Amino acid sequence: MREQRRGRAIAMTPGEVDLFLASERVCRVATVGAGGHPHVTPLWFVWDGSALWLNSVVRSRRWADLARDPRVSVVVDAGDDFDELRGVELSGEVEVASEVPRTSRPRADLAEIERGYARKYSGTPEFVADGRHAWLRLTPARLVSWDFRKNPALKPRRSG
Repeated sequence: MREQRRGRAIAMTPGEVDLFLASERVCRVATVGAGGHPHVTPLWFVWDGSALWLNSVVRSRRWADLARDPRVSVVVDAGDDFDELRGVELSGEVEVASEVPRTSRPRADLAEIERGYARKYSGTPEFVADGRHAWLRLTPARLVSWDFRKNPALKPRRSG
């Protein structure tokens, strides 16, 4: 993975990235649509420390876009005020990581991902395949992070 160069002062550490991606619930997935037009959609995800796992409807424009061109950029962000903004952008190529659509057949290679997904979004350890979704895995070629709470220029000045 390429190292982040710009904005190193406000970049998250690897541990901060892991905690951030574990706690946030929605990412925005950008694909290349037909004719080269961008298409951005929100999606739920799981981060395993090295890959982002996306549970996508297989009959969707996003799925069709990725079947044509697996390049993707994903943003997870948070914060309301400028000095609170933080986020992670991951980009690379996705790969289909389950049968299409995902069935209820147990798979050891997906067990931890599916338990994590179920805990994150339903509060239970049991993942239930609905016959409409499948897993996509993004092992990022590039990961960029930012946390404006670290920016010394934005910290309140004390009067003295």
